[in-house]
Amino acid sequence: MGMITAWIAGLVFGLGLMMSGMANPAKVLAFLDLAGVWDPSLAFVMLGAIVLASLGFFIARRRTRSWLGLPMQWPSNTSITWRLILGSATFGIGWGVAGFCPGPALVALGAGYPKAAGFVLAMLAGMMVFELIEQAKSRVASV
Repeated sequence: MGMITAWIAGLVFGLGLMMSGMANPAKVLAFLDLAGVWDPSLAFVMLGAIVLASLGFFIARRRTRSWLGLPMQWPSNTSITWRLILGSATFGIGWGVAGFCPGPALVALGAGYPKAAGFVLAMLAGMMVFELIEQAKSRVASV
């Protein structure tokens, strides 16, 4: 049941990104271009997502089990670290340069945007480098 629910959620997410135009990097870059022809539509998409997600979190916080019967899992670490700030800044810079973030990039890749392939490959390479660094750090810490 979990796989079906995940598939449906991904389908709804992807369709929403396509219908709103947020899988198109030009639309995102037009939002970030305050000095040019600014397109505020991304702000409205974000606002709608924040309102809907806030409602979902409000309901979920009152539950101990998900609607699929699984235990609710919440982050245990809520501290803001330099590592988090640096990662967020890197994410934002990459988003501003490419016009993609991970979810829309995968949707755009499936829709046939050529730029998405390069972004997804770079994203996967970055994830691999991160994992290699983390493994090296854990080996050094265990010695």
